[in-house]
Amino acid sequence: MTDFSARRVMMVDTQVRPSDVTKFPIIDAMLTVPRETFVPRELREAAYMGENLVLRADRTVLEPRTLAKMLDALDIQPGEMVLDLGCGLGYSAAVLARLADAVVAVEEDEALAAEAQSLLSQASVDNAAVIVAPLAVGAPKHGPYDVITVQGGVEEIPQALIDQLKDGGRIAAIFVEGALGIVRVGFKSGGQVSWRFVFNASAPVLPGFAKARAFSL
Repeated sequence: MTDFSARRVMMVDTQVRPSDVTKFPIIDAMLTVPRETFVPRELREAAYMGENLVLRADRTVLEPRTLAKMLDALDIQPGEMVLDLGCGLGYSAAVLARLADAVVAVEEDEALAAEAQSLLSQASVDNAAVIVAPLAVGAPKHGPYDVITVQGGVEEIPQALIDQLKDGGRIAAIFVEGALGIVRVGFKSGGQVSWRFVFNASAPVLPGFAKARAFSL
């Protein structure tokens, strides 16, 4: 029988800590949340590999290093409310739930959303809820949020999501530019978001986050 708890320790020791992620709450969350629970059964053996796990063509579980470094840059506090976009089967929401006061996870695939909610309930994560909605629409009625995380690639962030971020809030996403992906964190002040580069990573572009293509004859 696979010892997943030992693999979790190895994941943190070989992927998370060497990436300069040292905040105790993040280390603790990633040591505690059973990543293998939140992936399809056939991917369980690969759950702790240092790579994105494909749930379907446009949905992935971000590799541990990417998620950890993103969370490190966001510096989520215990009293904060987080919007998690593209939660897949709920792994990111489960990790975020250990850092924040509450998590609203959005998934537009109804089957993924239902399974995510079920898995979160089974894992006794009672401060995260999964909502079925288009990812680019978010969950405005539950906002505004202190933090927004996007669990996949984007080419641009819709204004509707920026509007759901509190002034003083932070948002993180992987901006896909050709073959490259860049994680940026945005800080909202006076209604405007200023972005800063954090590190390189990659993920497929999520539905609703592609730039409109200019039509030409």
